[in-house]
Amino acid sequence: MSIRDVYIVDAVRTPIGKFGGALSSVRPDDLAAHVVKALVDRTPALDPARVDDVYFGDANGAGEDNRDVARMAVLLAGLPTSVPGVTVNRLCGSGMEAVIQAARAVALGDASVAIAGGVESMSRAPWVLQKPERAFPAGHQQLHSTTLGWRMTNPRMPAEWTVSLGEGAEQVADKHAITREAQDAFALASHRKAAEAWAKGLYDGEVVPYPGVELGRDECIRDTTSPEALAKLKPSFRPDGGTVTAGNASPLNDGAAALLLVDEAGLRETGREPLARIRASAVTGIEPQLFGLGPVEAVRRALDKAGRDFSDLTTFELNEAFAAQALGCMAEWPELDPAVVNPRGGAIAIGHPLGASGARLAGAVAHQLAAAGSGTGLAALCIGVGQGLALVLER
Repeated sequence: MSIRDVYIVDAVRTPIGKFGGALSSVRPDDLAAHVVKALVDRTPALDPARVDDVYFGDANGAGEDNRDVARMAVLLAGLPTSVPGVTVNRLCGSGMEAVIQAARAVALGDASVAIAGGVESMSRAPWVLQKPERAFPAGHQQLHSTTLGWRMTNPRMPAEWTVSLGEGAEQVADKHAITREAQDAFALASHRKAAEAWAKGLYDGEVVPYPGVELGRDECIRDTTSPEALAKLKPSFRPDGGTVTAGNASPLNDGAAALLLVDEAGLRETGREPLARIRASAVTGIEPQLFGLGPVEAVRRALDKAGRDFSDLTTFELNEAFAAQALGCMAEWPELDPAVVNPRGGAIAIGHPLGASGARLAGAVAHQLAAAGSGTGLAALCIGVGQGLALVLER
């Protein structure tokens, strides 16, 4: 069996909304449908009926994104009912997992044209209530928020595995002796790079605003933040001596992203030049509480599969779940040039809508490679419960 080349023809995303912000009134299936429709509309030469499958990542799936949000997006976007859709969940890596699964289908010849993406509305994530184990005697059940993190945890899980995401970031900071000052400086740089990129119009080619919503750019960017302002914030997870704060962690967000993937035959049908080609991917596991270091080995494996190393990188989109986590990963890659990491800002400023972030990162790398004209790009995320995911693109 011959393996086909897989091309990214286009990538779009919504502006990322803050928790309870401009996109909080929009259902997640509508967010997903919006980016799918925008992607198809931007390639008018391609018959929508030619889309063989739609893959979407979604980390929650407990509310309006239930019942296979990928298929809902296809129908709501007005694509032919013959176009199928499948939803995948690898928590924070869900959007990138969707891209990888779609690319695999194209590479193996199971599809010629595919759409891959991700969506999350953390604002609209519901509260859930377990059914009582028995009807009587009457009692009370625990109400769980599905916005983020552990809930209904299996008591057989070791306690050290089920710490909060923020406590896990603190443990990474401990492991690599990452100071509060270093984390705040990293967060400040993220905001400044994102604000500058928006001011220069660098996101104009990929961001598709949601109709009727006044949101001109990513909602959590803070142009005016400063070292002094960040230093005033209290630790969020360790009141005494903690280093992780709301200022050096990614916020809660809403948004969606989608990419158009094709083989050679599909590329000819689009009549477009591709942004980039997918070269390799890798996934790895790690101790759950050290989830933040999940990308370390995944990145090394993906680069090795691609026959590349850190010196070959033109750009590297590393998800900033926490500054401590990103800095911890970078500490374990001494060969990496920090200047290529998140050149247009990262999730601390842009936002981290869980199921969408992996697709956003992949699309960002593709657009940056297209702007550069050539090169090798990398996208990677840490994943709760201890995984890492990485994707190598080339132009």
